[in-house]
Amino acid sequence: MNYLSTRGRAPAVDIDHALAAGLAPDGGLYVPQVVPRLDAADFAADEELAAVAARVLHPFFAGSRLQSQLPAICAEAYAFPASLRALDGSTHLLELFHGPTAAFKDYAARFLAASLGRLRDAEAPVSTVLVATSGDTGAAVAAAFHRRPGFRVVVLYPDGRVSPRQAHQLGSFGDNVHALRVAGAFDDCQALVKRALIDADLRQACALTSANSISLGRWLPQMAYYAASALACARQQAAPLNYVIPTGNLGNALACVLARLVGLPIGDIVLATNANRVLPAYFASGSYAPAASIATLANAMDVGDPSNFERLRWLYPTRADLPGWLAADAVDDVDIAATIERTWRERSLAVCPHTATALCVLARLRARGEARACAAVATAHAAKFDSIVEPLIGQPVAVPPALAAMLARPAHAEPIANDYAALRARLLALPA
Repeated sequence: MNYLSTRGRAPAVDIDHALAAGLAPDGGLYVPQVVPRLDAADFAADEELAAVAARVLHPFFAGSRLQSQLPAICAEAYAFPASLRALDGSTHLLELFHGPTAAFKDYAARFLAASLGRLRDAEAPVSTVLVATSGDTGAAVAAAFHRRPGFRVVVLYPDGRVSPRQAHQLGSFGDNVHALRVAGAFDDCQALVKRALIDADLRQACALTSANSISLGRWLPQMAYYAASALACARQQAAPLNYVIPTGNLGNALACVLARLVGLPIGDIVLATNANRVLPAYFASGSYAPAASIATLANAMDVGDPSNFERLRWLYPTRADLPGWLAADAVDDVDIAATIERTWRERSLAVCPHTATALCVLARLRARGEARACAAVATAHAAKFDSIVEPLIGQPVAVPPALAAMLARPAHAEPIANDYAALRARLLALPA
């Protein structure tokens, strides 16, 4: 299996090279040269999440040094559940927040760390994992690589535009993890990371790689929980499962799209965004118009120029090519807050603002007559957003033990200007 750049100006590479590089040399994102096909019958009825992950990823790793190690890698990465929680007969919540940092990004971050750790030569220089975060990615990547020999992590996050508990998580690791709070928005952080990754001299000096969803090692593993939940629903109800997915940078949602194209029993996919409406606007008009990001209650989705739009365009070059089973809708802060309050009042269930965007869009679909089995994707635990959720539900949200332990540690993040020269100098000054 070879991988190409979405921009078409870089040579094809194998997945081992693509995982280590993060970004193609022409600035594009790596995509598979062909999309392999699987069938629900290829999966045993009693397979756990890790086994489903290994099976669905196996053809993507054809020819890789890692292919035979996929079961062990997946056992390490998917060591906690992705629970499909029934809310009523046809409505489900896919809970992806049971990992160490209480967000869906724990699965793929741990997969990438386990993979890069196995690909790394013992005599190689220390690799610098550079990552931009709108809130959850940075903590997941930091936790996955924390104290992992041969790696250091540099996390860039927008100062003042993540929740207080997210900010504390990002600065709580120390050791080989460096948190930088950037005077800008997430899109600025993302632009800095992309520029660094195509700076050939800096890449060589710092052995740079990426752990954002631009990386294949983050994108592909996210298929696993869609595969597992869709297979479970198909066995119980003999019908595909439809998904409403909160999305900002578009990586997680496109993993669900890829799982559908591979052949898993997945029906319609709806992208739920916040007031950053660039994706719904594109679906409506066919015009892609990146914009400065707007700060919202669902801050991890505050993205005005989603990196993974390049992968969407690779799959479907124009709006006319978009399939009927893929749609997008936007939710403003008023509706996010109302959904959090209503979900607590009606179900005694505390949900984070991102999950609320999915539940709000699903409620709109139900109001229009959608009766099929649907899952809203719960991407983070409500306790990470206590300052938003608790006033709306009128009581404290219980903090998961792993998150509580992280919040009990001291935290520090270094301020840095929204300036590439400043970032470059900081990276070059990292200890060897």
